[in-house]
Amino acid sequence: MDAEPHCFLPHANLSDEVNHNIVQSEIDGGVLLSDLPPESILQIQTQHRWYTVVTCGQGQALISGHPEFCPEPVLVRIEGSTWGGSMLKLRFIGRGMHLEFRHPEYRTPIVTSRIQEVRECASAARAQDSRRNPEEEAHPQFKSRLLEN
Repeated sequence: MDAEPHCFLPHANLSDEVNHNIVQSEIDGGVLLSDLPPESILQIQTQHRWYTVVTCGQGQALISGHPEFCPEPVLVRIEGSTWGGSMLKLRFIGRGMHLEFRHPEYRTPIVTSRIQEVRECASAARAQDSRRNPEEEAHPQFKSRLLEN
């Protein structure tokens, strides 16, 4: 068994800035969507908004929290997170980064302000099993949508 931790090794073909950003994203933390079961509920705090995301699998999610783009839950494709440029960390939602998602009504991706916090709440399946669910109370628009499925 390998007892040594696996550390990121800088890639010779990437700039110091890119290598630094990759290491920093590992330090700051976040969540890889493929590590979450479908119907996981995430609360994402950016510099300007609070978003609620319910994962649907395959990179799709219901998202709400923006008064223009998603005042009510809308099914989007989560592309990943960026450091503010064109480099994308696929299907990753990371602190200190910008969430990028594809909205069905817009041609270009939506990019949020910098993510300050990512929290996993109860999954929708666990929420249905609970008599009192704080996520449903805080975000009642998800209750009817999730229970219909």
